[in-house]
Amino acid sequence: MLLALGAGFYALQLWGGAGPAKVNVSVLVPEGASLSRAANELEKAGAIRSARQFVLFARVLGGGEGIKAGEYRIPARLSQADVLKLLQGGRTLQRMVTIPEGTPSIIVYEALMKAPQLQGEIQVPVEGTVLPDSYAYNRGDTRQSVLDRMQKAMVTYLAKAWEKRKPGIAVNTPLEALTLASIVEKETSKSEERRTVAAVYSNRLKQNMMLQADPTIIYPITKGKPLGRRILQSELRAVNQYNTYTMTGLPAGPIANPGRASIDAVLDPAQSSALYFVADGTGGHAFADTLEQHNANVQKWYALRRAKGEM
Repeated sequence: MLLALGAGFYALQLWGGAGPAKVNVSVLVPEGASLSRAANELEKAGAIRSARQFVLFARVLGGGEGIKAGEYRIPARLSQADVLKLLQGGRTLQRMVTIPEGTPSIIVYEALMKAPQLQGEIQVPVEGTVLPDSYAYNRGDTRQSVLDRMQKAMVTYLAKAWEKRKPGIAVNTPLEALTLASIVEKETSKSEERRTVAAVYSNRLKQNMMLQADPTIIYPITKGKPLGRRILQSELRAVNQYNTYTMTGLPAGPIANPGRASIDAVLDPAQSSALYFVADGTGGHAFADTLEQHNANVQKWYALRRAKGEM
């Protein structure tokens, strides 16, 4: 009896005691893999000492629940009992791809193509169709499946936001809202300014004024990537479907993928009569209702730049 008790205690120690892995390891359990196949992969990775022993203990002490396929991160020294619980619970390793607000679609494409352990090809998504956020994925997922989730998230959010839009706004369709939101996104990184920037452009649209948004000049040149230099006079005068210095109204479509806050700002702009804004030297902007006020703000901005040796 004492021998039996001792053997049982030893077995429980083997099953519930610290595992052999000295560092975290990753293990891939293929789709449809048996417990024995999973145990072999765990042994190869150093997460357990013996595949045969693991299978025996799992069948006797593991409760009979099946394991789930996927990639698992096994913490250092994790016991065999907890390794089995991890596989039975399907708590797979989650990888993330992050799309910041205002990212153009060409960079979304590049981010997905560079994301490790994704499979397959994709096309550059239509501008404005991706909702910026962080998206989890598993090893072996397709790039298209992740992109589909990004685009579905935008469709869902835009539909809900459009239903809550304030009356009298300057945009008439969800696409127009996305287009204007993409400009707002590119014009300010300050959250407290978004609704005021949206108000400026909304006021200009209602008065049939040119929007004169610099990012719309850059978009046809770089597809939204940074220009890396000053805008040329020839580019300022270029006539195309995006340059809002040579056309009234909105450009042909979004110039980036706007985030939730910029979409909300366009659908509920600030109560403001401002028609102009210029950088104020703090990372924000000075707003003006009249051209005279705006010109004074521009001179202040020039004076700041001259003081810094930038002009």
